[in-house]
Amino acid sequence: MLKNVAAVLLDGVHPFELGVVCEVFGLDRSDEGLPVYDFAVVSAEGRALSTHVPGFTVSTPYGLERLEEADLIAVPASDRHVTRDCPPELLDALRRAVDRGARVLSVCSGVFVLGAAGLLDGRHCAAHWRHAEILARRFPRAIVEPDVLYVDADPVITSAGTAAGIDACLHIVRREQGPEVANKIARRMVVPPHRDGGQAQYIERPLPRSQCDTVGEVLAWMERHLDEEVTVEQLAARAHMSPRTFARRFQQETGTTPYRWILRQRVLLAQRLLEATDETMDTIAWRTGFGTAAALRHQFVRSLGTTPQAYRRTFRGPEAA
Repeated sequence: MLKNVAAVLLDGVHPFELGVVCEVFGLDRSDEGLPVYDFAVVSAEGRALSTHVPGFTVSTPYGLERLEEADLIAVPASDRHVTRDCPPELLDALRRAVDRGARVLSVCSGVFVLGAAGLLDGRHCAAHWRHAEILARRFPRAIVEPDVLYVDADPVITSAGTAAGIDACLHIVRREQGPEVANKIARRMVVPPHRDGGQAQYIERPLPRSQCDTVGEVLAWMERHLDEEVTVEQLAARAHMSPRTFARRFQQETGTTPYRWILRQRVLLAQRLLEATDETMDTIAWRTGFGTAAALRHQFVRSLGTTPQAYRRTFRGPEAA
């Protein structure tokens, strides 16, 4: 049973990510019949810590010894996590906690602390999409999932950037105290108890550009004609190449196949139309080359993990959907 929770901080902590953990686990909601956690903010580097907001500091009387009794240890994001080493005493404390059966949770870049402690080895983990590549390079034994909001690889729970920490915290409550408790806390916070989809819908992916001009003109033509069905043979003819040579050059210069390239650009165009227009799903499907609303929905879910309607509600509000 989850009763004792500690949030452990390093210098340069991000107040929002710390606030997420405090909001879910640190408030007394016993007046609504909700559980009250024995919660503490713990410093890994002295009693007073800076944050990444100028002039905003955090002080606490608790040191690393407080982690020894915690059922859950949360590591909020810090500027330090990505660029500097972590105190060995903190890493030892995290390893001991897992060995005795406690859970550990990272919010955003806090995942680098868990990696430094060796807790990501052989485990799937979430990371903010901006940190995913460097995390994978630094900890090659970790299985990084850059497109999800959080991963529960019990006893290690990792979440992506900022608000994904809310999703992970509510997931832990749901798992430990049940959906009714999680839903009540979410209602108090005025957030959904569970969000569909993943990070993919929040990542800006610019159109890939070729490093040379072999297929550059064809790419520009393809961008202007996403609503048309084209074959590799037709594209190769525009590039004055054989289909086999064109396919090989295209792969070399874009890192993908013509079919996958067109598919990704169609999804990107659909995203822009859902965000910026009130056009119907049928119209968007026609303009993006998917043909039908059903085909648009199928490819949208495959690419982004959410439906076009849910995406429009997220980025334009419920009235737009």
